[in-house]
Amino acid sequence: MMTPNKPYILRALYEWIADNNMIPHINVDATRQNLKIPQQFVKDGQITLNLSTTAVHNLQMTNFAVTFGARFSGTPMQVYIPIGAISAIYARETGEGMMFDTYDSDGDDDGNGSPPAADGKPILKIVK
Repeated sequence: MMTPNKPYILRALYEWIADNNMIPHINVDATRQNLKIPQQFVKDGQITLNLSTTAVHNLQMTNFAVTFGARFSGTPMQVYIPIGAISAIYARETGEGMMFDTYDSDGDDDGNGSPPAADGKPILKIVK
């Protein structure tokens, strides 16, 4: 079984946005479990976070989570976001980027953009 592709795509888009001198932002489904985010900035169950090098420090984008340190209203915080909770990454200036499906109740998705079948088996589609 292959590993999920979502973390790889997320890292590639982050690099592409930064290489074009734009500011990468992520949208996060703040209703997910195991998040460590500034709750005071959550609006309608979502939060948008600036991932620019001037806004965060020690940014790590692993296959499981995005973590970084940042200040929110002057208060330092370590942020932890499971990959499954990230619903989009985009350039603030242009809106270019990608949206992701976030459907699994525990915040982890398989990264392939299609929900699993009701019996838990993968769904295969013929693409022509």
